[in-house]
Amino acid sequence: MTATEQQTGSADETYQPDPRRWRALSVTLVAGFMTLLDVSIVSVALPSMREALDASASGVQWVVSGYALTFGLVLVPAGRLGDAFGRRRIFLVALAAFVLTSAAAGAAPNAEWLVAARLLQGVAAGFLAPQNSALIQQLFRGPERGKAFGLFGATVGLSTAIGPVVGGLLIGLFGEDLGWRAIFFVNVPIGVVALVLAARLLPKGRPTGTSTDIDVVGTVLLGLGAVLVLLPLVQAESGGLRSLWFLFLLGAATLAAFAWWERRVVARGREPVFDVRLLTQTRGYAAGVSVGTVYFIGFSGIWLVFALFFQTGLGWTALHSGLSVMPFAIGAAGSAAVAGRLVSRYGRLLTVIGLSVVSAGLITTALLVAFVPPDVLTWAVLPALFLAGLGGGFVISPNITLTLRDVPVRMAGAAGGGLQTTQRFGAALGSAVLPGLFYVVLGSTGGDYPRAAGIALGVAVLGALGALVIAVPDWLRDRRSDDGTRTPAEHGHADLH
Repeated sequence: MTATEQQTGSADETYQPDPRRWRALSVTLVAGFMTLLDVSIVSVALPSMREALDASASGVQWVVSGYALTFGLVLVPAGRLGDAFGRRRIFLVALAAFVLTSAAAGAAPNAEWLVAARLLQGVAAGFLAPQNSALIQQLFRGPERGKAFGLFGATVGLSTAIGPVVGGLLIGLFGEDLGWRAIFFVNVPIGVVALVLAARLLPKGRPTGTSTDIDVVGTVLLGLGAVLVLLPLVQAESGGLRSLWFLFLLGAATLAAFAWWERRVVARGREPVFDVRLLTQTRGYAAGVSVGTVYFIGFSGIWLVFALFFQTGLGWTALHSGLSVMPFAIGAAGSAAVAGRLVSRYGRLLTVIGLSVVSAGLITTALLVAFVPPDVLTWAVLPALFLAGLGGGFVISPNITLTLRDVPVRMAGAAGGGLQTTQRFGAALGSAVLPGLFYVVLGSTGGDYPRAAGIALGVAVLGALGALVIAVPDWLRDRRSDDGTRTPAEHGHADLH
């Protein structure tokens, strides 16, 4: 047994490989793909929804922002509940709720119904997401875990990037009136099949030694802090950053109170909703969370910039717009699966390489968008976006593996929820700032769409470069560890047990 395996607690010492673990993983990845796809798939359908339901621009925007808000709000508490009461149980309930709310959204008779369904759908998705990473922690060990996280990372990257393509295809197939409804209804048959298979394949029970004590005060403080921070971001398009800026200050104060409370809970020997010692005593966790957050600021915002530029600026169809960014999705899906097999050997170096490559690809794309004529742009950006996608695949899946590799299995849900929550914060920030910058440049240049898109994409590169600045020192620490120079204090989370 390796040192890392010794550190993950008693659950690892009695580990016996589940013969159904790979089939179980495939089911959880399908469910995870649906929930993440629904973050970006609706962006191309907003004009259709607005016309069909006679909704206001700010009202229909909540179809996107409401889902993002409730999704990010429940991730950490959902992970803790999975740790406490069994990930299979929470997964099945959340998946059933996701199917029902998807059907409700597809059948919406008016905008108010649709927004309410999307808010509930986001809650269901938020309860599903941390169970995915926690089940990988529970079902896999050693190099197999890296491979599993590689597939998980490929799912994250592909689902986010391919959303506009799938949305465009469904609208093209079913038309403007029914296409947006099909975006939600398609989840129903897939979700029902996944639910049946999950009930058969997912392991029952919960990790040994996990307390069922729920930290109610910590859950409330975290939820309130998340709402205060996310609300101005998800309302950015309707002026939220200007009118609700003070909520950032209140949110920061609330999250500081949350951190104080969690330390108090730990000092009393109780189980916190999120053990803040993960950030200070678990090797790689704080660096991985930081890398994921900063990277997602740029990664998530570029898709909205592309959609605005291609559809509004160049007049392309939703399908043409989606297909134009498909090379990124293809590159990311392929490289993420490969990276999962290499991460146990090369560690944080993969993230450093990936961030360097994705930066080069996005800088090239920004220059092409700004200066290449629109009639050849689709083909001109293809190799640059594919290169960026290759780099992106070497970022997401290795970072997930490296962030969670030393987390005790009994805490895997809460730790995975924490990682995904900060990524949601980064995604919300990028989705607010980059389109906002696009419109600012557009107004100042008298409607120069190529320049506006090029500058916005160029700024998105700062997210990848910022993540690179964080990743390099962590890689150097890993190299010192490989040379045998790690000090006992750097071994991380032994005190968490």
